Amino acid sequence: MKHLYRSDTNKVLAGVLGGLGEYFGVDPVVLRLAFVFLLLATAVVPGAIAYIAAVFIVPCKPKVLP
Repeated sequence: MKHLYRSDTNKVLAGVLGGLGEYFGVDPVVLRLAFVFLLLATAVVPGAIAYIAAVFIVPCKPKVLP
């Protein structure tokens, strides 16, 4: 079963969109462009609130001990 985690390697701010890209197998750049379009279409505030909520809801990837 796949789990959604914030990306440690493919991140710009908090890794939320990078994690979504890894989860769905989509290039994160496409998701970032779609998110910017969403921000502009909704007057920034709802999209920004959704991103901030995702930062707190989506967990970081667990560290694997050697």
